[in-house]
Amino acid sequence: MCMKKATITIDRLRIIATIDNRIYGSFIEHLGRAVYDGIYEPTHPMADEDGFRKDVIQLVKKLNVPIIRYPGGNFVSGYNWEDGVGPRSERPTKLDLAWFTRENNEIGLHEFSKWLKKVDSEMMMAVNLGTRGADEARNLVEYCNHPGGSYWSDLRKSHGVLEPYAIKTWCLGNEMDGPWQIGHKTAVEYGRLANEAGKVMRWTDPQIELVACGSSNIDMPTFAEWEATVLDLSYDQVDYLSLHNYYGNPTDDTPSYLAKGIEMDEFIKSVVAICDYVKAKKRSKKKINLSFDEWNVWYHSREADQFNERWQFAPHLLEDIYTFEDALLVGGLLITLIKNADRVHMACLAQLVNVIAPVMTKTGGKAWCQTIFYPFLHASLHGRGVALQVNVDSPKYDCTQFTDVPVLDAVAVWNEEDKTATLFVLNRSLEEDLDLSCDFRSLKASGVLEHIVLEHADLKAVNSVENPDNVVPVQSRGASLAGGRLSCVVKRATWNVIRVSTKV
Repeated sequence: MCMKKATITIDRLRIIATIDNRIYGSFIEHLGRAVYDGIYEPTHPMADEDGFRKDVIQLVKKLNVPIIRYPGGNFVSGYNWEDGVGPRSERPTKLDLAWFTRENNEIGLHEFSKWLKKVDSEMMMAVNLGTRGADEARNLVEYCNHPGGSYWSDLRKSHGVLEPYAIKTWCLGNEMDGPWQIGHKTAVEYGRLANEAGKVMRWTDPQIELVACGSSNIDMPTFAEWEATVLDLSYDQVDYLSLHNYYGNPTDDTPSYLAKGIEMDEFIKSVVAICDYVKAKKRSKKKINLSFDEWNVWYHSREADQFNERWQFAPHLLEDIYTFEDALLVGGLLITLIKNADRVHMACLAQLVNVIAPVMTKTGGKAWCQTIFYPFLHASLHGRGVALQVNVDSPKYDCTQFTDVPVLDAVAVWNEEDKTATLFVLNRSLEEDLDLSCDFRSLKASGVLEHIVLEHADLKAVNSVENPDNVVPVQSRGASLAGGRLSCVVKRATWNVIRVSTKV
Protein backbone atom coordinates (compact mmCIF):
# COMPACT_ATOMS: atom_id res chain seq x y z
CA MET A 1 0.00 0.00 0.00
CA CYS A 2 1.26 3.45 -0.98
CA MET A 3 1.92 5.90 1.86
CA LYS A 4 -0.40 8.91 1.88
CA LYS A 5 1.21 12.22 0.98
CA ALA A 6 1.08 15.71 2.41
CA THR A 7 2.63 18.90 1.09
CA ILE A 8 3.48 22.19 2.73
CA THR A 9 4.42 25.39 0.92
CA ILE A 10 6.06 28.25 2.80
CA ASP A 11 6.23 31.81 1.48
CA ARG A 12 8.37 34.21 3.50
CA LEU A 13 6.25 37.13 2.27
CA ARG A 14 3.05 35.66 3.78
CA ILE A 15 3.74 36.97 7.26
CA ILE A 16 1.24 36.47 10.07
CA ALA A 17 3.14 38.64 12.56
CA THR A 18 6.34 38.99 14.49
CA ILE A 19 5.73 36.73 17.47
CA ASP A 20 5.54 38.38 20.88
CA ASN A 21 7.68 36.05 22.98
CA ARG A 22 5.19 36.42 25.81
CA ILE A 23 2.95 33.82 24.13
CA TYR A 24 5.32 31.34 25.82
CA GLY A 25 4.36 32.57 29.27
CA SER A 26 3.13 30.50 32.21
CA PHE A 27 1.36 30.82 35.54
CA ILE A 28 2.04 30.26 39.25
CA GLU A 29 -0.91 30.50 41.64
CA HIS A 30 -1.06 30.06 45.39
CA LEU A 31 -2.82 26.74 44.84
CA GLY A 32 -1.94 23.23 45.97
CA ARG A 33 1.80 22.60 45.74
CA ALA A 34 2.61 25.17 43.07
CA VAL A 35 4.38 27.51 45.50
CA TYR A 36 4.94 25.56 48.71
CA ASP A 37 6.60 22.17 48.05
CA GLY A 38 6.81 23.28 44.41
CA ILE A 39 9.09 26.21 43.66
CA TYR A 40 9.74 26.72 47.39
CA GLU A 41 10.87 23.97 49.74
CA PRO A 42 13.45 25.32 52.20
CA THR A 43 14.16 21.91 53.78
CA HIS A 44 14.94 20.26 50.43
CA PRO A 45 18.55 19.13 49.84
CA MET A 46 18.62 21.28 46.68
CA ALA A 47 17.13 24.41 48.27
CA ASP A 48 19.13 27.58 47.71
CA GLU A 49 19.78 30.33 50.25
CA ASP A 50 16.22 31.65 49.74
CA GLY A 51 14.54 28.25 50.07
CA PHE A 52 13.85 27.81 46.35
CA ARG A 53 14.51 24.42 44.77
CA LYS A 54 17.46 24.66 42.40
CA ASP A 55 16.36 21.61 40.40
CA VAL A 56 13.03 23.32 39.68
CA ILE A 57 14.81 26.54 38.75
CA GLN A 58 16.94 24.62 36.25
CA LEU A 59 13.93 23.04 34.56
CA VAL A 60 12.00 26.33 34.40
CA LYS A 61 15.03 28.13 32.97
CA LYS A 62 15.27 25.41 30.34
CA LEU A 63 11.73 26.29 29.24
CA ASN A 64 12.79 29.95 28.75
CA VAL A 65 9.49 31.35 30.04
CA PRO A 66 9.43 35.14 29.49
CA ILE A 67 6.49 36.06 31.72
CA ILE A 68 4.67 34.37 34.61
CA ARG A 69 1.22 35.30 35.87
CA TYR A 70 0.89 35.67 39.67
CA PRO A 71 -0.62 35.19 42.34
CA GLY A 72 -3.81 33.84 40.73
CA GLY A 73 -6.16 32.73 39.47
CA ASN A 74 -9.13 32.24 41.72
CA PHE A 75 -6.84 32.86 44.67
CA VAL A 76 -6.36 36.53 43.81
CA SER A 77 -10.05 37.38 44.21
CA GLY A 78 -9.77 36.99 47.98
CA TYR A 79 -6.13 38.02 48.39
CA ASN A 80 -4.91 41.08 50.28
CA TRP A 81 -1.54 41.86 48.75
CA GLU A 82 -0.41 43.61 51.92
CA ASP A 83 -0.41 40.19 53.66
CA GLY A 84 2.52 39.09 51.49
CA VAL A 85 4.94 41.99 52.03
CA GLY A 86 7.05 43.14 54.95
CA PRO A 87 8.66 41.00 57.66
CA ARG A 88 7.63 37.36 57.39
CA SER A 89 7.20 37.12 61.17
CA GLU A 90 4.41 39.69 60.96
CA ARG A 91 2.50 38.16 58.06
CA PRO A 92 -0.89 36.64 58.91
CA THR A 93 -2.11 33.13 58.17
CA LYS A 94 -5.39 33.34 56.26
CA LEU A 95 -8.11 31.00 55.03
CA ASP A 96 -8.16 30.86 51.23
CA LEU A 97 -11.80 30.59 50.16
CA ALA A 98 -10.90 29.91 46.52
CA TRP A 99 -9.42 26.47 47.25
CA PHE A 100 -10.43 26.01 50.91
CA THR A 101 -6.81 25.79 52.06
CA ARG A 102 -4.62 27.68 54.50
CA GLU A 103 -2.19 30.38 53.32
CA ASN A 104 0.67 31.42 55.62
CA ASN A 105 1.96 34.14 53.26
CA GLU A 106 5.57 33.03 53.66
CA ILE A 107 5.92 33.66 49.93
CA GLY A 108 4.67 36.99 48.65
CA LEU A 109 5.55 39.70 46.17
CA HIS A 110 9.15 40.19 47.34
CA GLU A 111 10.03 36.50 47.43
CA PHE A 112 8.33 35.69 44.14
CA SER A 113 10.15 38.56 42.45
CA LYS A 114 13.42 37.05 43.68
CA TRP A 115 12.46 33.71 42.18
CA LEU A 116 11.58 35.35 38.86
CA LYS A 117 15.09 36.75 38.61
CA LYS A 118 16.50 33.26 39.22
CA VAL A 119 14.48 31.85 36.29
CA ASP A 120 15.03 34.89 34.00
CA SER A 121 11.36 35.82 33.78
CA GLU A 122 9.05 38.77 34.41
CA MET A 123 5.81 39.09 36.37
CA MET A 124 2.29 39.44 35.07
CA MET A 125 0.64 40.74 38.24
CA ALA A 126 -3.05 40.22 38.92
CA VAL A 127 -5.00 42.58 41.18
CA ASN A 128 -7.95 41.62 43.36
CA LEU A 129 -11.17 42.99 41.90
CA GLY A 130 -13.28 40.41 43.72
CA THR A 131 -13.31 41.57 47.33
CA ARG A 132 -11.38 44.78 46.70
CA GLY A 133 -11.31 47.61 44.20
CA ALA A 134 -9.64 50.57 42.55
CA ASP A 135 -7.99 51.98 45.67
CA GLU A 136 -6.17 48.77 46.60
CA ALA A 137 -5.15 48.25 42.96
CA ARG A 138 -3.58 51.68 42.57
CA ASN A 139 -1.86 51.31 45.96
CA LEU A 140 -0.26 48.10 44.73
CA VAL A 141 0.96 49.83 41.55
CA GLU A 142 2.43 52.60 43.69
CA TYR A 143 4.12 50.07 45.99
CA CYS A 144 5.59 48.14 43.05
CA ASN A 145 6.45 50.79 40.48
CA HIS A 146 6.82 54.26 42.03
CA PRO A 147 10.46 55.18 42.72
CA GLY A 148 9.90 56.80 46.13
CA GLY A 149 8.68 59.81 48.07
CA SER A 150 5.15 58.49 48.63
CA TYR A 151 3.58 56.36 51.33
CA TRP A 152 3.42 53.04 49.48
CA SER A 153 6.71 53.37 47.61
CA ASP A 154 8.49 54.34 50.82
CA LEU A 155 6.88 51.36 52.54
CA ARG A 156 8.44 49.15 49.86
CA LYS A 157 11.81 50.73 50.57
CA SER A 158 11.36 50.11 54.29
CA HIS A 159 10.87 46.44 53.38
CA GLY A 160 14.36 46.41 51.86
CA VAL A 161 13.41 46.86 48.17
CA LEU A 162 14.98 50.17 47.17
CA GLU A 163 14.39 49.97 43.43
CA PRO A 164 10.89 49.65 41.92
CA TYR A 165 9.79 46.27 40.64
CA ALA A 166 8.72 48.02 37.41
CA ILE A 167 5.99 45.49 36.64
CA LYS A 168 4.66 46.24 33.17
CA THR A 169 1.72 43.87 32.71
CA TRP A 170 -1.31 43.83 35.04
CA CYS A 171 -4.45 41.67 35.04
CA LEU A 172 -7.63 43.42 36.19
CA GLY A 173 -8.96 40.55 38.29
CA ASN A 174 -9.60 36.96 37.31
CA GLU A 175 -12.61 35.18 35.77
CA MET A 176 -15.06 37.69 37.16
CA ASP A 177 -17.86 36.19 35.01
CA GLY A 178 -17.70 32.92 36.97
CA PRO A 179 -20.22 32.26 39.80
CA TRP A 180 -17.43 30.30 41.55
CA GLN A 181 -15.35 33.46 41.79
CA ILE A 182 -15.09 35.35 45.05
CA GLY A 183 -16.80 38.67 44.31
CA HIS A 184 -18.43 37.44 41.08
CA LYS A 185 -19.86 40.33 39.06
CA THR A 186 -22.12 40.99 36.12
CA ALA A 187 -20.50 42.30 32.96
CA VAL A 188 -21.70 45.82 33.73
CA GLU A 189 -20.43 45.70 37.31
CA TYR A 190 -17.05 44.35 36.24
CA GLY A 191 -16.69 46.59 33.20
CA ARG A 192 -17.24 49.72 35.27
CA LEU A 193 -14.84 48.54 37.98
CA ALA A 194 -12.16 47.54 35.46
CA ASN A 195 -12.44 50.97 33.87
CA GLU A 196 -12.13 52.84 37.17
CA ALA A 197 -9.35 50.62 38.54
CA GLY A 198 -7.49 50.81 35.25
CA LYS A 199 -7.81 54.59 35.20
CA VAL A 200 -6.18 55.14 38.60
CA MET A 201 -3.59 52.45 37.99
CA ARG A 202 -2.58 54.23 34.77
CA TRP A 203 -2.54 57.58 36.50
CA THR A 204 -0.12 56.08 39.02
CA ASP A 205 2.09 54.59 36.29
CA PRO A 206 1.29 55.53 32.66
CA GLN A 207 3.72 52.90 31.33
CA ILE A 208 1.77 49.83 32.42
CA GLU A 209 -0.35 47.53 30.23
CA LEU A 210 -3.73 46.28 31.41
CA VAL A 211 -5.56 43.01 30.72
CA ALA A 212 -9.35 42.90 31.18
CA CYS A 213 -11.13 39.65 32.03
CA GLY A 214 -12.82 37.94 29.15
CA SER A 215 -14.98 34.86 29.58
CA SER A 216 -13.71 32.04 31.78
CA ASN A 217 -14.25 29.63 28.89
CA ILE A 218 -16.06 29.48 25.58
CA ASP A 219 -18.98 27.54 27.08
CA MET A 220 -19.97 30.25 29.56
CA PRO A 221 -23.64 31.24 29.00
CA THR A 222 -22.63 34.91 28.91
CA PHE A 223 -19.82 34.42 26.36
CA ALA A 224 -19.65 37.14 23.69
CA GLU A 225 -22.14 39.37 25.49
CA TRP A 226 -19.68 39.54 28.42
CA GLU A 227 -16.79 40.56 26.16
CA ALA A 228 -18.82 43.16 24.29
CA THR A 229 -20.18 44.75 27.46
CA VAL A 230 -16.88 44.79 29.34
CA LEU A 231 -15.04 46.34 26.40
CA ASP A 232 -17.81 48.85 25.82
CA LEU A 233 -17.30 50.09 29.39
CA SER A 234 -13.49 49.89 29.64
CA TYR A 235 -12.14 50.11 26.07
CA ASP A 236 -10.02 53.22 26.53
CA GLN A 237 -8.31 51.90 29.67
CA VAL A 238 -7.32 48.35 28.63
CA ASP A 239 -4.84 46.95 26.16
CA TYR A 240 -5.71 43.25 26.15
CA LEU A 241 -8.68 41.01 26.71
CA SER A 242 -8.08 37.64 28.36
CA LEU A 243 -9.18 34.21 27.20
CA HIS A 244 -9.23 31.08 29.37
CA ASN A 245 -9.93 27.54 28.22
CA TYR A 246 -8.92 24.03 29.24
CA TYR A 247 -9.14 20.93 27.12
CA GLY A 248 -9.81 17.31 27.99
CA ASN A 249 -10.61 13.85 26.64
CA PRO A 250 -12.92 12.36 29.29
CA THR A 251 -14.73 10.10 26.78
CA ASP A 252 -11.47 8.77 25.31
CA ASP A 253 -12.31 10.07 21.83
CA THR A 254 -8.76 10.61 20.60
CA PRO A 255 -9.56 11.73 17.01
CA SER A 256 -11.77 14.53 18.38
CA TYR A 257 -9.32 15.33 21.16
CA LEU A 258 -6.39 15.85 18.81
CA ALA A 259 -8.54 18.25 16.75
CA LYS A 260 -9.18 20.59 19.71
CA GLY A 261 -6.83 23.14 18.14
CA ILE A 262 -9.73 23.91 15.77
CA GLU A 263 -11.89 24.77 18.79
CA MET A 264 -9.16 27.02 20.20
CA ASP A 265 -8.80 28.76 16.83
CA GLU A 266 -12.56 29.42 16.63
CA PHE A 267 -12.54 30.81 20.18
CA ILE A 268 -9.70 33.20 19.34
CA LYS A 269 -11.31 34.38 16.12
CA SER A 270 -14.65 34.95 17.85
CA VAL A 271 -13.06 37.13 20.52
CA VAL A 272 -11.07 39.05 17.90
CA ALA A 273 -14.34 39.75 16.07
CA ILE A 274 -15.92 41.10 19.27
CA CYS A 275 -12.90 43.32 19.97
CA ASP A 276 -13.04 44.73 16.45
CA TYR A 277 -16.81 45.22 16.67
CA VAL A 278 -16.39 47.39 19.77
CA LYS A 279 -13.53 49.23 18.09
CA ALA A 280 -15.77 50.01 15.11
CA LYS A 281 -18.69 50.95 17.37
CA LYS A 282 -16.49 53.43 19.23
CA ARG A 283 -14.81 54.62 16.02
CA SER A 284 -11.52 54.04 17.82
CA LYS A 285 -8.07 53.77 16.29
CA LYS A 286 -6.94 51.60 19.17
CA LYS A 287 -6.70 47.82 18.66
CA ILE A 288 -7.36 45.45 21.56
CA ASN A 289 -5.17 42.35 21.42
CA LEU A 290 -5.55 39.08 23.30
CA SER A 291 -3.94 37.46 26.31
CA PHE A 292 -4.73 33.73 26.39
CA ASP A 293 -3.50 33.67 29.95
CA GLU A 294 -4.91 30.30 31.00
CA TRP A 295 -4.72 27.32 28.69
CA ASN A 296 -3.76 23.67 29.09
CA VAL A 297 -5.06 20.14 29.30
CA TRP A 298 -7.03 19.65 32.53
CA TYR A 299 -9.34 16.75 33.26
CA HIS A 300 -7.41 13.87 34.84
CA SER A 301 -7.49 15.11 38.44
CA ARG A 302 -10.95 16.62 38.84
CA GLU A 303 -12.58 13.71 40.70
CA ALA A 304 -9.51 13.06 42.84
CA ASP A 305 -9.51 16.68 43.98
CA GLN A 306 -12.84 16.44 45.80
CA PHE A 307 -11.07 16.30 49.15
CA ASN A 308 -13.06 16.47 52.37
CA GLU A 309 -10.66 18.08 54.81
CA ARG A 310 -10.63 21.86 54.50
CA TRP A 311 -7.91 24.28 55.48
CA GLN A 312 -4.93 22.06 54.74
CA PHE A 313 -1.63 23.76 53.96
CA ALA A 314 -0.33 23.11 50.43
CA PRO A 315 -2.33 19.92 49.77
CA HIS A 316 -2.00 17.89 46.57
CA LEU A 317 -4.48 19.58 44.23
CA LEU A 318 -4.91 19.49 40.45
CA GLU A 319 -1.83 17.30 39.98
CA ASP A 320 -2.78 15.91 36.58
CA ILE A 321 -0.40 13.26 35.27
CA TYR A 322 -0.15 13.88 31.55
CA THR A 323 -0.09 11.25 28.84
CA PHE A 324 1.69 11.16 25.52
CA GLU A 325 -1.69 11.89 23.93
CA ASP A 326 -1.95 15.07 26.01
CA ALA A 327 1.48 16.16 24.77
CA LEU A 328 0.28 15.81 21.17
CA LEU A 329 -2.67 18.09 21.89
CA VAL A 330 -0.47 20.66 23.65
CA GLY A 331 1.70 20.71 20.52
CA GLY A 332 -1.40 21.34 18.41
CA LEU A 333 -2.56 24.14 20.70
CA LEU A 334 0.87 25.78 20.45
CA ILE A 335 0.59 25.64 16.66
CA THR A 336 -2.78 27.40 16.95
CA LEU A 337 -1.38 30.15 19.18
CA ILE A 338 1.47 30.79 16.71
CA LYS A 339 -1.02 30.89 13.82
CA ASN A 340 -2.85 33.67 15.68
CA ALA A 341 0.26 35.64 16.68
CA ASP A 342 -1.12 38.76 14.99
CA ARG A 343 -3.68 39.12 17.81
CA VAL A 344 -2.56 36.76 20.59
CA HIS A 345 0.35 38.66 22.11
CA MET A 346 0.46 36.85 25.45
CA ALA A 347 -0.45 33.36 26.62
CA CYS A 348 0.13 31.44 29.84
CA LEU A 349 0.38 27.68 30.07
CA ALA A 350 -1.52 27.08 33.30
CA GLN A 351 0.27 26.20 35.40
CA LEU A 352 4.03 25.72 35.73
CA VAL A 353 4.88 23.48 38.71
CA ASN A 354 2.86 20.57 40.21
CA VAL A 355 -0.58 22.08 39.50
CA ILE A 356 -1.66 20.99 35.96
CA ALA A 357 1.98 21.54 35.11
CA PRO A 358 4.89 20.48 32.90
CA VAL A 359 7.22 20.30 35.91
CA MET A 360 6.50 17.98 38.86
CA THR A 361 8.23 17.53 42.19
CA LYS A 362 8.31 14.98 44.97
CA THR A 363 8.50 16.54 48.42
CA GLY A 364 12.06 15.97 49.60
CA GLY A 365 12.80 14.13 46.35
CA LYS A 366 13.35 14.65 42.66
CA ALA A 367 11.82 16.95 40.06
CA TRP A 368 10.89 15.63 36.63
CA CYS A 369 9.33 16.66 33.32
CA GLN A 370 5.85 15.64 32.27
CA THR A 371 5.09 14.74 28.65
CA ILE A 372 3.71 18.22 27.91
CA PHE A 373 7.05 19.77 28.90
CA TYR A 374 8.55 18.90 25.54
CA PRO A 375 6.29 20.53 22.93
CA PHE A 376 6.22 23.67 25.10
CA LEU A 377 10.02 23.58 25.32
CA HIS A 378 10.37 23.24 21.54
CA ALA A 379 7.97 26.08 20.80
CA SER A 380 9.53 28.38 23.39
CA LEU A 381 13.06 27.77 22.13
CA HIS A 382 12.44 27.62 18.38
CA GLY A 383 9.15 29.51 17.93
CA ARG A 384 10.62 32.99 18.16
CA GLY A 385 10.75 35.24 15.16
CA VAL A 386 8.19 35.75 12.40
CA ALA A 387 5.17 33.46 12.13
CA LEU A 388 4.51 32.51 8.51
CA GLN A 389 1.32 31.25 6.94
CA VAL A 390 1.75 27.85 5.38
CA ASN A 391 -0.32 26.16 2.69
CA VAL A 392 -1.00 22.59 3.82
CA ASP A 393 -2.38 19.94 1.47
CA SER A 394 -3.20 16.97 3.68
CA PRO A 395 -5.67 14.12 3.92
CA LYS A 396 -8.66 14.88 6.16
CA TYR A 397 -10.89 12.94 8.52
CA ASP A 398 -14.25 13.22 10.24
CA CYS A 399 -14.76 12.49 13.93
CA THR A 400 -17.46 12.81 16.58
CA GLN A 401 -16.93 16.53 17.21
CA PHE A 402 -15.47 17.83 13.93
CA THR A 403 -15.56 17.27 10.17
CA ASP A 404 -12.85 17.74 7.55
CA VAL A 405 -10.04 17.77 10.08
CA PRO A 406 -6.62 18.05 8.40
CA VAL A 407 -4.52 15.05 9.40
CA LEU A 408 -1.48 17.31 9.31
CA ASP A 409 -1.44 20.56 11.29
CA ALA A 410 1.55 22.87 10.83
CA VAL A 411 2.97 26.36 11.16
CA ALA A 412 6.37 27.85 10.31
CA VAL A 413 8.54 30.37 12.18
CA TRP A 414 11.36 32.22 10.48
CA ASN A 415 14.18 33.69 12.54
CA GLU A 416 15.95 36.10 10.21
CA GLU A 417 18.64 36.93 12.76
CA ASP A 418 19.67 33.30 13.26
CA LYS A 419 18.97 32.45 9.60
CA THR A 420 16.82 29.48 10.57
CA ALA A 421 13.29 28.37 9.84
CA THR A 422 11.34 25.98 12.04
CA LEU A 423 8.38 23.91 10.98
CA PHE A 424 6.12 22.63 13.78
CA VAL A 425 4.07 19.64 12.62
CA LEU A 426 1.42 17.48 14.27
CA ASN A 427 0.26 14.24 12.64
CA ARG A 428 -3.18 13.59 14.10
CA SER A 429 -3.66 10.23 12.43
CA LEU A 430 -3.58 7.21 14.74
CA GLU A 431 -3.00 4.77 11.88
CA GLU A 432 -1.00 6.29 9.05
CA ASP A 433 2.40 7.82 8.50
CA LEU A 434 2.58 10.65 5.97
CA ASP A 435 5.12 11.23 3.23
CA LEU A 436 5.76 14.96 3.67
CA SER A 437 7.17 17.32 1.07
CA CYS A 438 7.80 20.90 2.15
CA ASP A 439 8.77 23.72 -0.21
CA PHE A 440 11.30 25.96 1.58
CA ARG A 441 12.54 27.67 -1.60
CA SER A 442 11.27 31.15 -0.68
CA LEU A 443 13.56 31.02 2.39
CA LYS A 444 16.48 29.64 0.38
CA ALA A 445 16.82 26.70 2.72
CA SER A 446 20.33 25.29 2.60
CA GLY A 447 20.33 22.35 4.99
CA VAL A 448 18.46 20.37 7.61
CA LEU A 449 19.62 21.25 11.11
CA GLU A 450 17.50 18.69 12.96
CA HIS A 451 14.24 16.80 12.97
CA ILE A 452 12.94 16.31 16.52
CA VAL A 453 10.16 13.75 17.03
CA LEU A 454 8.04 13.09 20.10
CA GLU A 455 6.56 9.60 19.69
CA HIS A 456 5.45 6.60 21.73
CA ALA A 457 3.66 3.35 20.97
CA ASP A 458 1.22 3.91 23.85
CA LEU A 459 -0.99 7.01 23.70
CA LYS A 460 -1.54 6.72 27.46
CA ALA A 461 2.16 6.55 28.34
CA VAL A 462 3.28 8.91 31.12
CA ASN A 463 6.46 10.08 32.80
CA SER A 464 6.93 9.64 36.53
CA VAL A 465 9.51 10.20 39.25
CA GLU A 466 10.45 6.52 38.86
CA ASN A 467 10.52 6.63 35.04
CA PRO A 468 11.04 10.26 34.01
CA ASP A 469 12.29 9.43 30.50
CA ASN A 470 9.46 7.19 29.35
CA VAL A 471 8.21 9.83 26.89
CA VAL A 472 11.01 12.03 25.57
CA PRO A 473 11.84 13.50 22.16
CA VAL A 474 14.31 11.81 19.82
CA GLN A 475 16.30 12.92 16.81
CA SER A 476 15.15 11.55 13.45
CA ARG A 477 17.67 11.04 10.65
CA GLY A 478 15.22 10.73 7.77
CA ALA A 479 14.74 14.35 6.65
CA SER A 480 16.55 15.47 3.50
CA LEU A 481 16.71 18.73 1.56
CA ALA A 482 17.29 19.08 -2.16
CA GLY A 483 16.65 22.12 -4.32
CA GLY A 484 14.92 23.89 -1.46
CA ARG A 485 12.44 21.05 -0.97
CA LEU A 486 12.40 19.04 2.22
CA SER A 487 11.31 15.41 2.28
CA CYS A 488 10.62 13.26 5.32
CA VAL A 489 8.21 10.79 6.80
CA VAL A 490 5.95 12.16 9.54
CA LYS A 491 5.00 9.16 11.63
CA ARG A 492 1.47 8.59 12.85
CA ALA A 493 0.51 10.32 16.11
CA THR A 494 3.68 12.39 16.44
CA TRP A 495 4.81 15.91 17.29
CA ASN A 496 7.60 17.08 14.97
CA VAL A 497 10.01 20.01 14.94
CA ILE A 498 11.93 20.39 11.69
CA ARG A 499 14.62 23.07 11.63
CA VAL A 500 16.48 24.21 8.52
CA SER A 501 19.17 26.79 7.83
CA THR A 502 18.29 29.61 5.42
CA LYS A 503 20.12 32.13 3.29
CA VAL A 504 17.66 35.00 3.69
